[in-house]
Formats: sequence, C-alpha cells, structure tokens
Amino acid sequence: MLKGKLIHPDLIAALALCGHGDKILIADGNYPLDSKTGDAELVYLGLTPGMPTVTDVLAALQSVISIEKAEVMDPGDGTTPEIYEDFKAMLPDLKLDVLGHYEFYDACCLPPVRLAISTGEKRTYANILITVGVA
Repeated sequence: MLKGKLIHPDLIAALALCGHGDKILIADGNYPLDSKTGDAELVYLGLTPGMPTVTDVLAALQSVISIEKAEVMDPGDGTTPEIYEDFKAMLPDLKLDVLGHYEFYDACCLPPVRLAISTGEKRTYANILITVGVA
C-alpha cells in the first residue's frame, strides 16, 4: 500500500519514467492539452469545475519529485495572474520564468515534456511547466 501523498496510478507510472531535466505540464481546465503537448503522456484529472486545482496537483507532485525550474504563461496584457503568488509560495527557492503565451505553448510541445496533466482549475493562466530535478 502506498503511503505518500500521490496515489494516482497513471501519474506514478509516468513519473517513474521521468528523469532529471524532463518536464511536466500542470494545466488549467482551459488549456488545449491535446493540441499543445507534443508526444507527452496525457492524464486528465478534472473531476468538476475547480477540482482538482493546479496547486493541488503541484503539491502532490512535490511530495514525490524534486523541482528545479518552473515556467508560467504571460497573459500579455500587463496583468499578473493571481495564481503566480501561490506558485511562488509553493516553490520559494525558484524564480518563475515567464514565457509569452505562444512561447509557452511551443515549450510544452518539445520532447522534454514527458507528462501533461489537465485539472479542473478555473483560474485563467494557471498553467505551470516544471522541470524535474535531481533526487
């Protein structure tokens, strides 16, 4: 029986195949997962609008992997999405690298992205691309 915080079998299997430098996308419910993830393993977790949130999934992943980098999507209108503060609080030792809207999409389609997770997150621009660190 598993004792950690992460018990989803598809996520555990996909994470077991990830190594240092591989990337994982945690996407909000608005993200076009099928068309903007390249060859990544896709996992759909959205249960209801708002469940689970991107931060719920990030917390579960943090319990089993090290994260060395985090990239987020810039809305391009001069605003800062509210979820960025949550990301900063959860990843206090990392700087959030902000990519342009289409630059973020392009980054999510590259081969290092091994896993893409869709959530029920309702906040817009609540997407984060994390890089797996060394254990």
